[in-house]
Amino acid sequence: MKSTTVKTAVIALFASFFIMGCEDNHAEEAGERIDEAVTDVQNKVEDACEEVKEGVNAEETNC
Repeated sequence: MKSTTVKTAVIALFASFFIMGCEDNHAEEAGERIDEAVTDVQNKVEDACEEVKEGVNAEETNC
């Protein structure tokens, strides 16, 4: 009887992991928003750097 209970518990555990893997994950969405925010900041820093270089008439305006 213990063997059946253990098997059922193991099956239920794997089933719950499978279901969790198929759901939309809030952590994944948060990670994507963080990635987008970091990319936006990187682009703004690069744009500001290029503007400064243009303002001082630097030969190379790319950052």
